[in-house]
Amino acid sequence: MNLTAPFSSAPTRTFAALGALVLLVVLSGCAGTDSGAAAGSSASATAAAGTESATTDASPADCAGVVVVVDFGLLDADTITQCVDTTETIAAGDALESAGITTEGTVEYGDMVACRVNDRPAADETIEVEGQEPFTESCATMAPMHAYWGLWVQASPEADWEYAPVGLGELEIDPGHSLGLLFTTTGMETATPGS
Repeated sequence: MNLTAPFSSAPTRTFAALGALVLLVVLSGCAGTDSGAAAGSSASATAAAGTESATTDASPADCAGVVVVVDFGLLDADTITQCVDTTETIAAGDALESAGITTEGTVEYGDMVACRVNDRPAADETIEVEGQEPFTESCATMAPMHAYWGLWVQASPEADWEYAPVGLGELEIDPGHSLGLLFTTTGMETATPGS
């Protein structure tokens, strides 16, 4: 059974890069010399591992590209929801980078797992989960089962969130789908991104 079929039917990266370059040229032609937009605006075009994608704050139902949701759970930061404009299948890491999201893997597993997202939890941040010993995340190996970044996918805004069938370093997302990262802890009532 091929669990990755809806997420791994990617055309060559060359075509994706070419399409993104055309999009960047078109978007740059729309920008004036004094647009008044802040340099860090979420609507600006950003580089992503050799591709360019525009991102916007948008509801998942309004996004024709890939929705990226980052829910920090008990890490006490605002949930991030971005629409990455793409008409092609995109690597999950590229979608995150286009949305301005940084990830750090582990020494043992590399980018197959997310140990930190936007530098959270910080290396010196004590994580306290009820019923567990407080700890700090070293990113040496897998996080404990009671506090980790879960990688999620959603086939449409109406579909249920599901755990990703492969790790972050292999996951590819089709337009119309969503990619979620949730700092998951035991005892969470709702364990899906953005809820």
